[in-house]
Amino acid sequence: MGYSIGQAAKMTGLTAHTLRYYEKEGLLPFLKKNSSGLRVFSDNDLGWLAMIECLKDTGMPLKGIKQYIDWFIEGNSTLPQRLEMFKNQKIKIEEQIALFNKHLQKINYKIKLYEEAVKKGSLELAAAEKHLSEEKKRLYGPDK
Repeated sequence: MGYSIGQAAKMTGLTAHTLRYYEKEGLLPFLKKNSSGLRVFSDNDLGWLAMIECLKDTGMPLKGIKQYIDWFIEGNSTLPQRLEMFKNQKIKIEEQIALFNKHLQKINYKIKLYEEAVKKGSLELAAAEKHLSEEKKRLYGPDK
């Protein structure tokens, strides 16, 4: 089935401007145009857009995404490069997740601290609670 740029934008949550930009940058090499020169997005194109957004959301620059697409077009001879690219991206994502989990622990500590402070009416009294002071040392170190 074919979709107009407006329909594709609505279906993907991207703007028409972004879709045009992706095409201009060579990220949509399979995109067809009708006899009037209007872009016609296929289900396959929507799948590519989903992959582009996935990679972009995980921090891959457009240049890297373009490289992946070029390798895809080159065919099976580039399978090892594509595999390595995805393995490297996975490592980067896992590092980001670990970092965010560390940050989440600190934010959860602050939530507990401030919930206790609201109950006691004092941040100092809440911070003096043994379980909270121990958690603070664990998260921030003994001198923080």
